[in-house]
Amino acid sequence: MQETLFCLRAGHLLPYSMSDSNTTDFTNPSTFILLGIPGLEAAHVWISIPFCTITMYAIAIFGNFIILYIVKREPSLHGTMYYFLCMLAVTDLVLSTSILPKTLSIFWFNSGEIDFSACLTQMYFIHCFLVMESGILVAMALDRYVAICHPLRYSTILTNIVVAKIGLAVVMRGSTIVLPYLLLARQWPYCRTNIIPHTHCEHMAIVKLACADIRINSYYGLFVVFSVICVDVLLIAMSYTEILRAIFSLPTKDARLKTFGTCISHLCVILAFYISALFSSLMHRFGHNVSLHFHVLISNIYLLVPPMVNPIIYGVRTKQIRSRVLRIFARKGT
Repeated sequence: MQETLFCLRAGHLLPYSMSDSNTTDFTNPSTFILLGIPGLEAAHVWISIPFCTITMYAIAIFGNFIILYIVKREPSLHGTMYYFLCMLAVTDLVLSTSILPKTLSIFWFNSGEIDFSACLTQMYFIHCFLVMESGILVAMALDRYVAICHPLRYSTILTNIVVAKIGLAVVMRGSTIVLPYLLLARQWPYCRTNIIPHTHCEHMAIVKLACADIRINSYYGLFVVFSVICVDVLLIAMSYTEILRAIFSLPTKDARLKTFGTCISHLCVILAFYISALFSSLMHRFGHNVSLHFHVLISNIYLLVPPMVNPIIYGVRTKQIRSRVLRIFARKGT
């Protein structure tokens, strides 16, 4: 059976050969060993600079903190759309921070050892916040639907209480639907090897080291695909179907373009998130002849691309945020 799209986006466990010296007879190891990018160990330091560590991580951290700071300091941005944007920024910060510190320690200090419990905790946070991010994108699609299709009722439909309930529902769904991953992974005996050919602890990469029947993990992964990815994409598609109907019913071309312009940022963020999941899924299913290090590189890049591009997209496309950012830098330059 196949992994979930979340597992795919977070990484891959592909067939690889281990020497007998790397295989031992033990049960429930106290630590795992993360190899980083197998086959490219000598280039880890150089890979860290342009790819998935310094550059992308710095942009993700700085950009998302700027979004949070501007929304907090600007009273005119205390609205539903920007509350959802802040939720997205927090999710991106946690997601990227769950991966990069350990990846940096592997790349710079060859410190691949990670405690068993810490590995499972990292796995939980990665997949949990991927589910949350998908849910936030659905909430943002709902915001655009109400704003365009029911503009006169916008403030009465999406009140602060409703936004808080939506945020709570997103957090609860993400934390509960991923919890079985953690519980199942913790219960398996591990007797093959404690070496993970990856930069982080990914769900299927861990459970495939278990000396037990792990079909239940694959079955549950399929359930997550249909209950999260498929449902979320369907809800977003339904929202934008109604949005496009409302836009095309507007009398003038300028009005249509102006209204559609309010959705472009959200559409770009959706594409960055779901295309990365689709790309990882296709690579997993049809890229069996692709080298392992390429799969690991791609999985790291696509884990960090959305957290990096999301603040850039909203910073460039949203006039209020863009003007505030320019004002901050202009003030520092004087």
